[in-house]
Amino acid sequence: MTTADAVRAAVGSVTDPELRRPLSDLGMIRGVQVDGTTARVDMVLTIVGCPAATRIESDVRAAALGVAGVTDAEIQVGVMTPAERAELTEKLREGRAARVMPFGPESLTRVIAVTSGKGGVGKSTITANLAIALAQQGLRVGLIDADVHGFSIPALMGIPAGTTPTRLDDMILPPIAHDVRVISIGMFLQAGEATGAVAWRGPMLHRTVLQFLTDVYFGDLDVLLLDMPPGTGDVAISVGQILPHAEVLVVTTPQAAASDVAVRSGLVARQTGQNVIGVVENMAAMTLPDGSVLDLFGAGGGDEVAAALSTPDAPVEVLARVPLSVALRTGGDTGDAVVVASPDDPAAVAIVALATAVKNRGRGLGGKSLPLSVG
Repeated sequence: MTTADAVRAAVGSVTDPELRRPLSDLGMIRGVQVDGTTARVDMVLTIVGCPAATRIESDVRAAALGVAGVTDAEIQVGVMTPAERAELTEKLREGRAARVMPFGPESLTRVIAVTSGKGGVGKSTITANLAIALAQQGLRVGLIDADVHGFSIPALMGIPAGTTPTRLDDMILPPIAHDVRVISIGMFLQAGEATGAVAWRGPMLHRTVLQFLTDVYFGDLDVLLLDMPPGTGDVAISVGQILPHAEVLVVTTPQAAASDVAVRSGLVARQTGQNVIGVVENMAAMTLPDGSVLDLFGAGGGDEVAAALSTPDAPVEVLARVPLSVALRTGGDTGDAVVVASPDDPAAVAIVALATAVKNRGRGLGGKSLPLSVG
């Protein structure tokens, strides 16, 4: 192998931080030359103003300088032509037509909608931390903030305000936080509107959720989580129609006022054909330093929801009881997820156990065609 070949292999193996694929696979390395000890790399970005441009150029330079015999690297950066971009988006879709939802019943991606009967039970906080915990366990995870009116996922995931997805023609590349691909309507608001209100009715809500499912490039996922709005309104109905095969995780508190309405969200999901896989009891009793137990919101709510949603053929269990936690609350305020910032906190331990239970549950593949070929 010549030095030029070694440099080409090194820079081609650099991973695009948004697409998570090697630059050589994306057609972003146009040419490599080596003169003496100087490597010259001609590369292209996907779009003008690519937010990952600085990082990609830095990684390419480091990769070139890492080749034996190279002491200097000159990186020429251009931008893909419209034809090259069209070819790339076609490649990323892997033959699927534009604006076709890739998470249908035949998909190998598990789709899990996290629901609650009412707001204020910590559903979004649980969803964000669950997504991160699943990614920590080696799964490829996507997260859709389907709570359009009350979006909070970007802040909970620590995504800086003002972060916007990259547009690759008609394809949307979601920001990545903690190895989770994340999309939210909050990322599309104009500057200064991140705390504003989204006043949309049913048809617009349906179109938004559908666009997130069709136009956003998530790549190959093991799990796609949807942070649902509380209750049984338009978005719940739309998701039930679009994703009738989705699994549902119901979040409640131990309080009867929360558990009574949480049952409704599970029943509506089941009416659309979705499968309720379990209940999460958030804000459960916490153990104080003196050993006493504080059950601020009572007890038994999670068990009541699980019992109400169970059928003889499909029993529903409480998969986790997440105790009241200062670390969980402060992490939600600052964007420092408790499973990352305070992994030993009892709430973090409970959420990691929830991720393990969800991961181990799996989804049956009977009757599905697998992408296998005989050599």
